[in-house]
Amino acid sequence: MRIRIYPALAAAGVIAIAMFNTTVGVYYQGKTAWALPDDLWATMVAAQRLLHLHVSGLYTPPTGLISFPGTALILVPVVALMDAAGISLHAQSASNPHPVSWLLAGPYEIAISCLALCAADALAIRLGASRVRRALLALAGAAAVWSVSARWGHPEDAVAVGLLLYGVLALDDGRRTRAAWLTGAALLVQPLVVLALPVIVVAVWAGGEGRLRGLPGFCVRAALPAAAGVGIAAAANWHATFTALTDQPNYPAIDHRTPWTSLSPHMAGGAVAAGPGRLAAIGCACACGVGYAFWRRRSRADALPWLLWWVALSLALRCVFESVMVSYYLWPTLQVSLIVSTRRLSRLIVTGALTTAVTFGSQTQSQGPWLWWSLMTAGLAATLACAGTAGPPARGQPPSPGQVPATVSGSLES
Repeated sequence: MRIRIYPALAAAGVIAIAMFNTTVGVYYQGKTAWALPDDLWATMVAAQRLLHLHVSGLYTPPTGLISFPGTALILVPVVALMDAAGISLHAQSASNPHPVSWLLAGPYEIAISCLALCAADALAIRLGASRVRRALLALAGAAAVWSVSARWGHPEDAVAVGLLLYGVLALDDGRRTRAAWLTGAALLVQPLVVLALPVIVVAVWAGGEGRLRGLPGFCVRAALPAAAGVGIAAAANWHATFTALTDQPNYPAIDHRTPWTSLSPHMAGGAVAAGPGRLAAIGCACACGVGYAFWRRRSRADALPWLLWWVALSLALRCVFESVMVSYYLWPTLQVSLIVSTRRLSRLIVTGALTTAVTFGSQTQSQGPWLWWSLMTAGLAATLACAGTAGPPARGQPPSPGQVPATVSGSLES
């Protein structure tokens, strides 16, 4: 807690403000029902089924789960606590405007979302950030993570990105085995991190001095958790698992339409399939891996911040090609860009302002498929451009361990 004091304070602030705004704060707005993230309850039902080993129901209504099993797995502890206390998992409705379950689930899901803030702080230290910059990073990160957790109730995105960032930190230490398992855990929780895998694989290859030594083992370990989780779910209920993970339904009548909505396959209930757009994003992410490989061969710049920048760029591809957008989809790119910008205070201030503007601007309603998508895509591009132009650490700061051998890097971390 002493080392992670800034993300800890940021997490406490987000929990306090979010719990006040979603419960007591609604009365000051003339409302009576609490303002809660609806998506969270369906995922908690999936977690409850995991808790009771009802794996065949993981992808059946009312869970609405279209992600990997780790999405539900991370909520099992709080669901187990509610089961022990006899607290119902009934979602908010006209007859249940104040679900007691939110008083436990809310702080828990926000707290685990702030794992990403801890990982960002660890990487900021590695990049030579001062205390002031670390505090600003935690503040800007807290404003951004609010959208993922308190507003939309999808802690899996934040947990997955946090695990991925810790994997990048382990890779910078030369600890490939740990990096592989952390990456695999991130993939199990939320498959969006697959967009960053081509860049990560290139970093592993470059760490092996351009040889394949260690790369097959890394790939196997990174794929094993997700493969095992999906395999168990598929063995229990093949049809429901296959349908949920391949169709990837999304709802343009509820969320933001994009220029790709009309090109996506239409499904029952007014939904469209998000799968084709996500396959296009994966293809472009592979191109990012190739681009990063060429950059590594030609550049002598510090490897770690630019590895993070290419990861942020890869994660942004989801927003470019998504058939239907939700505001929290923007968060991973914003969070990773903030870390890169910590190398210069002026860049961090500008990037922090951009991420806050994009986060809160994305909560507005859109009219048509072009305006909102264009503004948000431009906001991501501006954030990446600002973070990517950050220069080397200021004079007098320690060099990034990416500039020294991995053995020395490990001692610096200690």
